[in-house]
Amino acid sequence: MTSTQAFKRCIACLSSLLFFMTTSLVQAAPGAHGPNGEHLDTVQQSAGGQASAPRLDAKSELFELVATLSDDKLSILIDRFDTNEPVLRASVEVESGNLKAPATFHEDLGDYRVEDAQLLKQLREPGEHPLVFTVSAGSDSDLLDGVLRVSPVAAGTATEVHGHMHGEPSWLRWIFVVQAFIVVGILLSWRGLARRKAMFDGGKV
Repeated sequence: MTSTQAFKRCIACLSSLLFFMTTSLVQAAPGAHGPNGEHLDTVQQSAGGQASAPRLDAKSELFELVATLSDDKLSILIDRFDTNEPVLRASVEVESGNLKAPATFHEDLGDYRVEDAQLLKQLREPGEHPLVFTVSAGSDSDLLDGVLRVSPVAAGTATEVHGHMHGEPSWLRWIFVVQAFIVVGILLSWRGLARRKAMFDGGKV
């Protein structure tokens, strides 16, 4: 095998290694998608991956809902009580104490999200928070109520998870940069050695 062929093979191997490492990191990062395009964060929630997140279940004669509190939103999933059919694109309002906020429907996950900063700040406080949900879907309208219980541990965890999710892309980029420098350094070193070997072999001739 000539030096040129060996050099090309080395480049191919290192490129494959870099691709594998970066792909693995991207797949493991928050917000990554599963094999069917689903959000991995959503899969973890359904599998109990965020069991520590404060959660509320409520039902009426018409609807049933599950509300989950995270640091930046209150996510609500609503079904019809008798058929379990998802309730989509309804009008939803959430009330807690003297605060009231609309819940906006999101097509991507089929949930309703309350993102009002003042209401979320109140709900993140440790303790019990009575909530009233007003749901209007077509000609059907109903009130559902329940109590969201937030423990001191859950309140702290929500903040840590939020910071972690926003911080990871930064260190992920740094890992990519370091990997690139390592690969370039190895290639330059190998090429220098190959040149010196070629010069030495030429001198012998």
